Amino acid sequence: MGGFRPPDWLVYGTLVGALVVWSISSQEQADAPPAPPPPDDIEGALLGPITPFDPAMTVNAPDIPFQPASGTAFSIAGEGRWVTARHVVEGCRRPALIVGGGRAVAADVRLAPRADVAVLLTQGGPAALPLAIDRPLRRGQRAFHTGFPQGSPGEVTSRLLGRETFKVRGRGERDEPVLAWAEVGRTETLRGTLSGLSGAPALDRQGRVVGVTIAEAPRRGRIYTTAPDTFGPAVRGLQRADEPILGQPVTVENYGRVSDDLRRDLRVAQVVCLTA
Repeated sequence: MGGFRPPDWLVYGTLVGALVVWSISSQEQADAPPAPPPPDDIEGALLGPITPFDPAMTVNAPDIPFQPASGTAFSIAGEGRWVTARHVVEGCRRPALIVGGGRAVAADVRLAPRADVAVLLTQGGPAALPLAIDRPLRRGQRAFHTGFPQGSPGEVTSRLLGRETFKVRGRGERDEPVLAWAEVGRTETLRGTLSGLSGAPALDRQGRVVGVTIAEAPRRGRIYTTAPDTFGPAVRGLQRADEPILGQPVTVENYGRVSDDLRRDLRVAQVVCLTA
């Protein structure tokens, strides 16, 4: 007696189904991206909006001849768009970025009208750092400031305290909202002033820029950055959505190595004034 023979439609249906399953399993990659680092226990409530009751500090900016100094800048667009602190380049006739080997690349400058922010323009540049202009901030959250304090490579880490207002009097008079951060760590060999760190990016733990480092108060152990309210309008529209992000979270264990990589790739560079 012959064995059971399934109808042709069943054979063909089974074969087609197997091919579909194989095609899906071989082509679709459903791996989830790495999870972001968990929030620190010290992180607190969301930082609220600007209010008239924010603490204020008067900053005198006398109208004196420009004194050449160095600072830090970071790339925000691969076609040659950088950000630094306005006071680093304001009044400088020939600002430039150090690109290694004793070479410097001249840059054009666009000053933000109501913030300590300047945009530098060059012919081409490295990949950009991602921006976190519209993301909420929490008191106690950590930032990493990567740059060239005292004219040499170095970095600092801090915790967000809250908002303050700089009442700038004299040159560039304005009331500017800023963020106040408590310094909680720095490069082991770095002592004294953080001069030269002005213009450095303040990175969150995902490596996104939340502000521009603009000032320090050494006696209070504080670092000040731009607030999203002024930083956002100064750079909005300059960065493309497809700029790459860092490949790893930034932590207290690796922020020195991450900073070295950013400087080596020129995503963070030193700013100098070639001629006053």
